[in-house]
Amino acid sequence: MARAAPDTSQRILDVAERLVQTRGFNGFSYADIAEALEVTKASLHYHFPAKGDLGKRLIERYEQNFLETLKGIDGSGAAAGEKLRRYTRIYADVLRNNRMCLCGMLASDYATLPKPMREEVKHFFDENERWLAAVLDAGRKAGGLRFKGPALEVARVLVGSLEGAMMLARSYGDASRFDAAAERLIAEL
Repeated sequence: MARAAPDTSQRILDVAERLVQTRGFNGFSYADIAEALEVTKASLHYHFPAKGDLGKRLIERYEQNFLETLKGIDGSGAAAGEKLRRYTRIYADVLRNNRMCLCGMLASDYATLPKPMREEVKHFFDENERWLAAVLDAGRKAGGLRFKGPALEVARVLVGSLEGAMMLARSYGDASRFDAAAERLIAEL
C-alpha cells in the first residue's frame, strides 16, 4: 500500500501537467483528472487536498526536471552559443509535443493562482534567468557572444521572447515559427 501512494501521486501529477500545458490551470478540474485516471475525486484530494497544493507540487517537479536538464547542458562542455541552442530545444520539444511550458501557461493565469503557486512560478523564471545570465557572461568572456548591457537583462529578454514565441507558434499550429524566432535570438548574440 505504501508503494502505491507515490505511483498514484505521480500519475496525478502527470495528468495534471498535461492538462495545464494544454488548457491552463483554470481550464481543468479534479473531475478531469479523476476521469482520466478512473479514480474518485476523493482519492485526488487525499494526495493533494486543494488544487493549489497540486499546482505548487507541479511547479516544483517541473522546475526540478528543468534544472536537471540545464545541469546536463552545463556538463556537456559545449560553448555558450551551443548551450543556448540546447536551451531553446527544451522549449521546442515541449511545443512539438503539443504542449506549452508549464510555467508559461501558469504565468497567463497568474492573477488567479494561489499565492504559493505565484511564488513558485516566479522562482522558476528566476532560476532560468540566473542560468542564462551565467551562460551569457561566460560566452561574452570567452569571446563567443557579443551583446550590450548586463547579462541578466539579456537573459530576461530571452526567456520572455521564447515564451512569447511558443504562444504564437501554438496559435498558428506551426512550430517552425518558434524555431525561427529562437534561432534569430541566438544569432543576434
